Amino acid sequence: MRSFNVTGLCIPEEDYMVDISDKVAQIRKMVDKRSYFTINRARQYGKTTTLLWLKKELAGEYLVASLSFEGTGDDCFESQENFCRMFLEKINHALKIAGAPSDYRDSWLNTDVLSFTKLSRHITKLCEPSEEMPDIKIVLMIDEVDQSSNNRVYIHFLGMLRDKFLARKGGSDYTFHSVILAGVYDIKNIKLKMINVGIYQPSQDENKLYNSPWNIAADFEVDMSFSPAEIGGMLKEYESDHRTGMDIEAISEEIYNFTNGYPFLVSRICKQAAICKVGGTGWEENF
Repeated sequence: MRSFNVTGLCIPEEDYMVDISDKVAQIRKMVDKRSYFTINRARQYGKTTTLLWLKKELAGEYLVASLSFEGTGDDCFESQENFCRMFLEKINHALKIAGAPSDYRDSWLNTDVLSFTKLSRHITKLCEPSEEMPDIKIVLMIDEVDQSSNNRVYIHFLGMLRDKFLARKGGSDYTFHSVILAGVYDIKNIKLKMINVGIYQPSQDENKLYNSPWNIAADFEVDMSFSPAEIGGMLKEYESDHRTGMDIEAISEEIYNFTNGYPFLVSRICKQAAICKVGGTGWEENF
C-alpha cells in the first residue's frame, strides 16, 4: 500500500508522487546543451528525487556519474592528494552503477593522480573519444555539493572544472559533457561565505568579493515547486486507491495556496489528511 512520503527519496511503487516528468525533461534539455549548472533549493525540496529521475532519463545516451559529498570525512578535503583519491574512487563506483565497461571505469583509479593538475589531465584523457569509447559522454552529478563549501581545496576543484569547461568551448580540451551541482546554498557565493566567517582572505588581485569559482554556470530556471494541477495528479492516484469522494480540484488549490507548492509541505499536509481519514474524518474536513 502506497503512502505520502515526507522523508528521503520518493519511489512510485511505494509513495504517492507528483509527476515530475516535465521538470526532468526541462533539465534534460540543459544537459543536451552541454551546460554546467547548479540546482539550489531549500532542504526537502525534491532535489535528490529529481536527480534520481534525471539519471534514469539520461541512462542509455549518457554515462551518469552520480556522486554525493554527504558524509564524506573532512580529511578528504585537507589536501589535493586526499581529494583526488576520494573523487576518483567515487567516480569509479558511480560508473560501475551506471553500467560502464569494467576496463573503462577502472581506468579512473590512478594512484599517480595526486594534484588537480594531474586530475585535469586524467579527466581529459578519459573524456576524449577513443576507439573503445567513441561516443563517450559523461554527465557528472554531485548532490549535497555544499557539504564542504568552506574548504579551499574544494574551491580549487570547482575552479579546475570551470577552466576545463572554458577550454572545451575553445576547442582545446575534453571534459565532462555536463556537470550538475545540487545543494541548499548557491555555490556561486562560496568565497563570500568563507570571507564572512573568517576562513578565507582574498589575495590582492581578487578585487571582487563575489569572484566565483563557478561563474560559468547556466541559469537554472526550472520551477521545482508543485502547481495545483501537479498536486491534483497525485491526489487522483490516492483517490483511485481509497475512494474518499474528495473534490480533487478544490483541495489541490487549497493545498497550493497554503504551501505555495513547497514539495515537503504539500506531502506533509497530504500525509496528515490521510491519517485523519483513517480516523474517520474526510479530506474536506481537514482544510
